[in-house]
Amino acid sequence: MAGDWFDSHCHLQDRYAAGQGPEETCRRAAEAGVGRLVCVGTDAGTSREALGVALAGAEGRLGASVPGIWATAGLHPHDAWQGTAEVVALVEGHLAHQPARRTLVAVGETGLDYHYDHSPRDVQRRAFAEQIALAHRFDLALVVHARQAWDDLFDVLAAEGVPERTVLHCFTGGPAELRRCLDAGMFVSFSGIVTFQNAAEVREAAARCPLDRLLVETDSPFLAPVPHRGRANEPAYLPLVGSVIAELRGMEAGELARRSAAAAAALYAL
Repeated sequence: MAGDWFDSHCHLQDRYAAGQGPEETCRRAAEAGVGRLVCVGTDAGTSREALGVALAGAEGRLGASVPGIWATAGLHPHDAWQGTAEVVALVEGHLAHQPARRTLVAVGETGLDYHYDHSPRDVQRRAFAEQIALAHRFDLALVVHARQAWDDLFDVLAAEGVPERTVLHCFTGGPAELRRCLDAGMFVSFSGIVTFQNAAEVREAAARCPLDRLLVETDSPFLAPVPHRGRANEPAYLPLVGSVIAELRGMEAGELARRSAAAAAALYAL
């Protein structure tokens, strides 16, 4: 029987897997109780790979006992300098040729990251706006990345219109930022950061987030939760993240798994 946990955001592509194929990673995830996951693209190449992983899972090429796998296609703000044309063409082509095979469920991850500024800020804002438009055009979910750019992020979303199914992934804010996300109609996804000692505001937000808007993710291979911090992350560690959130909320981990999975399914229209 498939597990109840749903890893709403992870990266299983070759670029991130350090030579480890998705078969073993997905097998361990299933053994840990992860029944579904979404493999997220960050540029045209990794988006193409994510779609390939999802298709391999759907066709049984990753083995019989692996989670259900879906994919996103998007351009991360770090790589906004590349321009969105290739990602847009990938989404258009995939949906034109495989309209009945629902492997592609979202645009992203996209957004704004002013911590590193790997792409100029005006270029980030333009790429973000173009991907919001892409999500609207094809009625896809939107996966948003935000770091030290809250005001500009919400300004762009307000100008372009927040897609009905939008998630702020790997939430790093506190209760005030949570309220802004909820007021905008967004889902909010929490990662292994909730297990870190210095993340009191993130934990407070996780305790307050309505369950029908709360998702759980690993963002693997990044941000491994305690006690694996400093090592490569993977979807099998998702129950460690979810159990901390359940404890914060005073509920059973199994119930949190079911409720967060339902929210993820609603976001991705599964």
